[in-house]
Amino acid sequence: MKDNPFSLWVYLSQSPLLWLTVTLLVYASTDAVSLASRRHPLANPVLHAMWIIGAFLLVTGTSYTTYFAGAQFVHFLLGPATVALAVPLYENRRRVVSSIVPMLVALVAGSVTAVVSVVLLAELAGLPRDVVLSLAPKSVTAGVAMGIAESLHADPSLAAVAVILTGIMGAIIVTPLMNRTGVTDFRARGFAAGLAAHGIGTARAFQVDEIAGVFSGIAMSLNALVTSFLVPLAVTLLVR
Repeated sequence: MKDNPFSLWVYLSQSPLLWLTVTLLVYASTDAVSLASRRHPLANPVLHAMWIIGAFLLVTGTSYTTYFAGAQFVHFLLGPATVALAVPLYENRRRVVSSIVPMLVALVAGSVTAVVSVVLLAELAGLPRDVVLSLAPKSVTAGVAMGIAESLHADPSLAAVAVILTGIMGAIIVTPLMNRTGVTDFRARGFAAGLAAHGIGTARAFQVDEIAGVFSGIAMSLNALVTSFLVPLAVTLLVR
């Protein structure tokens, strides 16, 4: 170690525990900043944790494979976190049942708009077919979007990037947009966030209000199901 002053870093950088610790510390720090700013939309902890960790990996020359070996524990927790959404859903089941009809109407309208709009815009921009196919499922969770992209022989990695960007953009603009348009019902605000911005939007909805988070989680789940059927149909009809 005396012969090489970087030997300690080389050793630590190969340890999965290091990257798990880095991920947790960076997110905790960005979340503290978000809380201090009273959850300002631009202080989104996911957005800032992502670029900070990305810059750190770039500066240290660390591959994503090495990083993910440690951070995969956080990835594993996505499953239990999604299942945990059932708790507030059960506690607010009466409100959910009473809103089932408008939710279904909003689900169909939102799912169709999300898929058709991005496909048409991508086609107008002259993007390659595989890029268009990868962008189509952008408003569902990454796992579902990657599965859809793979079934269409598109690029799952590009689909995942589109999903993350969509979620971050949605989480940033949803509160100012709803305030500007005068939408005050947290059921509608949350459902819109989950429909357009999946898990990241749902996390943002829970930061604002529990009812918004419940309806956002419902929209996220239902939209994944509808989009799985809708994307292949839209591709067949709209993509040249």
